[in-house]
Amino acid sequence: MLIDILFIALAVVLLWFGANWIVDSASAIARKFKVSELVIGLTIVAMGTSAPEFLVTITAAFKGLEDISLSNVVGSNIFNLGFILGAMAMIAPIPTNRTILYRDGMLLWGTTGLVLLMGLTGILPWWFGLLLLIGLFLYLAYLFKNGSRLGLDDCESIECAPATWKDYPKLLAGFVAIAYGGEFMVTHASNLAAGLGVSSWAIGVTIVAAGTSLPELVTCLAASMKGRNEMLLGNLIGSDFFNFAGVLGLTCLLRPLAVSAQALPNLFVLVGMVGLVLFFIRTGWKVTRWEGAMLILINMGRWAFDFMG
Repeated sequence: MLIDILFIALAVVLLWFGANWIVDSASAIARKFKVSELVIGLTIVAMGTSAPEFLVTITAAFKGLEDISLSNVVGSNIFNLGFILGAMAMIAPIPTNRTILYRDGMLLWGTTGLVLLMGLTGILPWWFGLLLLIGLFLYLAYLFKNGSRLGLDDCESIECAPATWKDYPKLLAGFVAIAYGGEFMVTHASNLAAGLGVSSWAIGVTIVAAGTSLPELVTCLAASMKGRNEMLLGNLIGSDFFNFAGVLGLTCLLRPLAVSAQALPNLFVLVGMVGLVLFFIRTGWKVTRWEGAMLILINMGRWAFDFMG
């Protein structure tokens, strides 16, 4: 047990430093190429922070642990929009805009609903995974072709300077740190949780999902502290979409997943939560503190139901 605790502490350190490196270097690269931080958050940062979800989901699928595989993706998405977005909004209200609502948010909502509809059949087949991957490719191509462009910031501080050669290995080091940090967190937190005698689905949708979502949490916290709210919201929505279209899509393509009865209530909750977040984005074009508190309560209520179930 002591070894597990030490590895969890190491995971926290890796996740924190890795997230800071990603936020700093990705922002600098965005300024150098005059690409908006929203687009960077929706793509590079989102995919980087989703690396732990990918590693856990694909490994669990090939080990025949389908509940862990699917619950990790579903649970991570609920955790991202519930606890993480809620916590960041409680720290400071998050400004939003039409682009992230009508382009990115609606796409996530539609994809979530599609996964739910397919889940009602009891299986996510290989061709559905291929469909998700094609959707991801088209979305990324559209973003990089038509994503909003920015000029350099007007400030004169070092933090506002465009990227140098050091930012590229720094970005790679950040991805490596969060990948290892997420893996350590999941492995050793699961060892501790297994002794509680709860189901693999409950562990996957709560402990494992929270562990693999820690990169999103610390990245968003770092972005919030640096005042980069567009990267924050873009990272969460982009990570959720990438979890479904990229992580789940590739997993299903390689190994079709059976959908258990425990998965469906969580998928219904996730569809409702995405819709609620879109509503919050539209009301006053910001996510307020009380709205953030509501998202956290929904997330905690979902956890309680899974553990008691």
